[in-house]
Amino acid sequence: MNFFRQFGQFMMAGARAHAKWELDISNTILRDRKRVAILALLLIPIIIGGVAFADEIATALPDVLGGKKAYSPAFYTNTIFFASIGVGICAGLITGCIGAGGGFIIAPALMSAGVKGILAVGTDLFHIFAKAIMGSVLHRKLGNISVSLAGTFLIGSIGGATAGGYINRSLYELNPVLSDAFITSVYVLMLGFLGFYSLADFLKSRKPATATLSPETKQATSKKGEESMTGFSQKLQAMNIPPMLHFDEGVVPGGRKISAIFLVISGAIVGLAAAIMGVGGGFLTFPIFVYGLGVSSATTVGTDIFQIIFTAGYAGLGQYAIYGFIFYTLAIGMLLGSLIGIQVGSLVTKVVSGTTIRGFYALAVIAGFINRVFALPGKLAKMDVISMSDKTAKILEQIGIYLFFVVISIFAIWVFWTFFTNIKTLKGEEVNA
Repeated sequence: MNFFRQFGQFMMAGARAHAKWELDISNTILRDRKRVAILALLLIPIIIGGVAFADEIATALPDVLGGKKAYSPAFYTNTIFFASIGVGICAGLITGCIGAGGGFIIAPALMSAGVKGILAVGTDLFHIFAKAIMGSVLHRKLGNISVSLAGTFLIGSIGGATAGGYINRSLYELNPVLSDAFITSVYVLMLGFLGFYSLADFLKSRKPATATLSPETKQATSKKGEESMTGFSQKLQAMNIPPMLHFDEGVVPGGRKISAIFLVISGAIVGLAAAIMGVGGGFLTFPIFVYGLGVSSATTVGTDIFQIIFTAGYAGLGQYAIYGFIFYTLAIGMLLGSLIGIQVGSLVTKVVSGTTIRGFYALAVIAGFINRVFALPGKLAKMDVISMSDKTAKILEQIGIYLFFVVISIFAIWVFWTFFTNIKTLKGEEVNA
């Protein structure tokens, strides 16, 4: 039981760190006219292409998205494009409002809409890469990056991303249903842990507050206000396995050191998860660095920005784009939608209690978990792993899809309703700020 609690804390810390990165990226893009102009230019060929080739592309819809082929056109119908904006908005609302990664629902949402798992993963990776490039604040964070840590970490992440992309492509070539079942199973495990931990966190937050610190706070901060390390990270740093890397010289006297082997292993884990799930890997970097390797938060943030650009870029382009597994129109639509959603969601947090927000997050993640759990039996039945009629499998999958989209839609409506009914209050806060 203790393991599940600690793993849940680990996942939640990563989700929150990734959400902060998403919000910083969104602010950087929308507050820069040049970046907004670039985003507008990206929309022109999508809209023109959707109008000019609507009939031809619509004919290929079932085969591209739900059939045995995952290869996609460069642009698509306007309906599909606007639907992708909706997916991005919902993910952005979760990220901005709840302060935890809403990107976890993107791949399940696309798969529920009939997009092949491998295409959903590749598209999500490209969307993250495009967002990271457009909103890059790397030049402002150079002082927080340990070049030795980042370079060594990328050796592992590139290797892990290569392996993850190869696994997904090999499974797809072997059997598209097997590929979908594999990706679905990974999301079931991840969303299950995160969803039920966030639910427990919500129920705990409803109890009277105590004077004790949370486990995350205890691990990250010492009595003197300086960052401390977990027992696990202390053990890793005590292992003198050459080559040793030195870092955080400006954080603690004399700095810290750790074996490069652990950096490579950590990078491989992040790269593998990024390429298999299509989530960029940022949600793993923060907890692994802070709680696992004992790296300071400042150095971790800078390195995380660095690794997301290269890991998502390499995985998205090198492992999926060149093989035709990216749906560019969906990626740009999700990018646009998430930028809007994050801004609205972050403003709503100023007028809504934290307990309510935690409850909605738990509900959203559990809805994603149920969606994938209900879709899994049908995929296993198609591979003759379990015995189930096509009718039963279809009913289960439809229940999961309806529950997922109903919950996400209710959440989105609630956030926008809260936003528009509190515009005067929010404007007043901005003026005072």
